[in-house]
Amino acid sequence: MISGPLLLRADANIATGTGHVMRCLALAQAWQDAGGQAIFAMAGTTPAVTRRLQSESCDVVSVVAPVGSREDSAQVVALARERGAGWVVVDGYQFGSDYQQVLKASGLNVAFVDDYGHATRYSADLVVNQNVCADENLYQNREPYTRLFLGARYSMLRREFGAWRAWQREVPPVARKLLVTMGGSDPENVTGVVLEALRAGQSAGKFGDLETTVVVGGSGTIFESLEPQTAGAGGRIKIERDTSKMAQLMADSDVAISAAGSTCWELCLLALPSILLDVAANQTPVARELNRRECAIHLGSSREVSAGKIADQLEKLVQGQDLRRLLARNSRSLVDGNGARRVASILGGGGVFLRRATGGDSRLLWEWANDPAVRSAAFSSSPISWETHEAWFAEKLRQEGCLMLIAEDGEGSAVGQIRFDTRADGDCEVDVSVAPARRGQGLAATLIRRGAETVLGERTCLRIHAFVKPENRASRCAFESAGFRSQGEEEVSGHRAAHYVCAREQTRV
Repeated sequence: MISGPLLLRADANIATGTGHVMRCLALAQAWQDAGGQAIFAMAGTTPAVTRRLQSESCDVVSVVAPVGSREDSAQVVALARERGAGWVVVDGYQFGSDYQQVLKASGLNVAFVDDYGHATRYSADLVVNQNVCADENLYQNREPYTRLFLGARYSMLRREFGAWRAWQREVPPVARKLLVTMGGSDPENVTGVVLEALRAGQSAGKFGDLETTVVVGGSGTIFESLEPQTAGAGGRIKIERDTSKMAQLMADSDVAISAAGSTCWELCLLALPSILLDVAANQTPVARELNRRECAIHLGSSREVSAGKIADQLEKLVQGQDLRRLLARNSRSLVDGNGARRVASILGGGGVFLRRATGGDSRLLWEWANDPAVRSAAFSSSPISWETHEAWFAEKLRQEGCLMLIAEDGEGSAVGQIRFDTRADGDCEVDVSVAPARRGQGLAATLIRRGAETVLGERTCLRIHAFVKPENRASRCAFESAGFRSQGEEEVSGHRAAHYVCAREQTRV
């Protein structure tokens, strides 16, 4: 359960960019969605970043001290106590071992968002590293109680990306729209080098009628210098400054050239084939690993890559439909868009959250379905063959009238499933099961209640029906606890069944 406000310590400026704050904002949004409040403690920010945080209903409090110092940590401790913060989240390379120790010594719960193991020792309660190359060996020098949450499943994406989790990209024969994004500040004006590559490539006829959108942050100083470079582009290049519609821009684009920062995970979710330039040394391992996995093309360091090399690689990507299909497929499989919710769930005490089922869930659901307790509770108790299940599962994923959800706990482990099938009368019928190892913990009622709220909120159906064997007391109690009302008994598939119904107005508690 959510316990107190969430206090996030992160900074943004021209030198370090906005990535640390933006991923903390994603976590703050997930915390708010779970019913909590979010407070940012900042020693450095910009007017654009402050406006963005305040527009997202986050409080912004100034830290008046050198970043990462004892004074800094003391002010954060005082603020956490004053506001009753349940957790303090720290994100930034200036915060090291001593900073963590001061917060822990004061009795606070501490989460440390990390990228490459920069601290000499870790004493936070948990460490989150969302990078695809994250490895436990980076954190060998840690306290016994420090838990690690590593990998792209914990990539924290802002709320605007949530609507695109089920979106499918179409890959045209030739790319027509390019997105260029070099981070929130781009102090070295790498964007200018990319525009030089575009100008040279267009002159040589490499890209056809490629339309380009250039995204620059509100914290940067390069905006004015870019305008002359776009003047002769005949309207084929437009600049978006301090945009709040990044997800839409990515969806509208066919290819991208990007810095290899936290934007990588947004590109992966939107399956946008991308060329990556590392604009900081700590981005290199991430870009190389994405290249190795054929999720993106790593061109090298922005300080060393020429405009000509960028133009040559972009031409291959624009013309190469098979290459773009490969990158899109592999990148999309890496990020599911639920990372911020996972981390918020961990901080909130390990409650469950729901995600849509994917093809990768098939075998797990087959194993659950064939558990003896599940078969005995089903109206048809015969074992289910793998071939039968595989065909059924693939068909369910295709059906527009079926919503199948997987419940995960705070650590990302699947703990149950709930499925809603639309009936001929427009109502829905529900099927639910809990992982064998998690039965008897009250998860079924939570899963049913959360699932009902989801389906009645997303779909046009007004009522959900459940049918349970009368002797299955545990399931009957779960539906009753979730707010379903008994309709007596009737016959289902030749068996007597207890009938329960939940109507849309019953979820408005």
